[in-house]
Amino acid sequence: MKTAIFHDYFGSIGGGEKTVVSMAKILDADIFTTDIDAFSIFNSKVPVHTLRRTVKKSPLKQISTSLSFSHCDLHDEFDFFLFTGNWSVHAAAVHHPNLWYCYTPTRAFYDNYQNFLNTMHPVVRPAFAAWVAFHRRWNEKAIKSVDSIISISNTISERVQTYLNRESLVIYPPVDTRRYSCVEYGDFWLSVNRLYPEKRLELQIETFRSLPDEHLVIVGSYSRGDQAEGYARKILHNLPKNVTYIGEVTEEELISYYARCKGHITTASHEDFGLTPVEAMASGKPVVAVCEGGYRETVTNATGILTSAEVPVLREAVHFLSENPESYRSACLQQATKFDKDNFAKKIREAVYNGMAKRENFP
Repeated sequence: MKTAIFHDYFGSIGGGEKTVVSMAKILDADIFTTDIDAFSIFNSKVPVHTLRRTVKKSPLKQISTSLSFSHCDLHDEFDFFLFTGNWSVHAAAVHHPNLWYCYTPTRAFYDNYQNFLNTMHPVVRPAFAAWVAFHRRWNEKAIKSVDSIISISNTISERVQTYLNRESLVIYPPVDTRRYSCVEYGDFWLSVNRLYPEKRLELQIETFRSLPDEHLVIVGSYSRGDQAEGYARKILHNLPKNVTYIGEVTEEELISYYARCKGHITTASHEDFGLTPVEAMASGKPVVAVCEGGYRETVTNATGILTSAEVPVLREAVHFLSENPESYRSACLQQATKFDKDNFAKKIREAVYNGMAKRENFP
């Protein structure tokens, strides 16, 4: 069986991109995307094909990506199709049987709409609102051609039901836990995320500004044209001396950071799933996370601390875990196995098999 995976773009590397590559390896699939700027970080032999490059300015980037997928036609070349990301679903109309592995319904269209609007200059707000109104309807029309939906967490399954009125199965994203190890509990905390407003890195920075004896290392970047450049410049402009920004790193380098850090901190607003806490736990490291979204499905009292999104509370959590991070190692390693790639592989293959069983319903 020949399988194709459509993914928005590889402009920067996050949990979504890692999941796509893992899925392609498991299903022996080809990936079709737009930008591949950051794909080399994976050092992977997975076949990746570029439909066309995007316009690097929002919302032209999102519109051009949607057009790229809506105009492609590979239905005669593959037997099954998967979509990941926000815009690849525009290929659904002519590619059956299919399923959408949903990271989240586009948050700028739904639960984060007002937050995005509030961060913008008043002059551009009407244009943003007009784009959202147009593109949301366009997206929702495309999603009607999706045969089945798999959500990455219970949090996302609820959003899919609320905003799209669709049922979805939950399959957690994979982590290859065997690649991770604990070398030491070093002298720094690790933050791994895209530099997007919803990640709320300012909470982490201010937390460590108030903890001068602790050190924070921030890993991650952003995709050009994703409305993140202004936010990134703002938060990186005045870092305290004990906060170091590294930028994008290779997978091998990231695994090394996990292996040597003291613990992991993550503060995204209602995170879709949150792969980084699982990667940290696979390295035997405790996690400080906000008690929202997917973090509530991965982090337990035995593996770290779930807190409110407030600097004083985050500071206390970091201080407490820094006293004895080693004591969390066993529980962290055990918790991470629940999200191992072998579990994901079994479930995603079964989902594709079930989708293929319905093939006779499509021309």
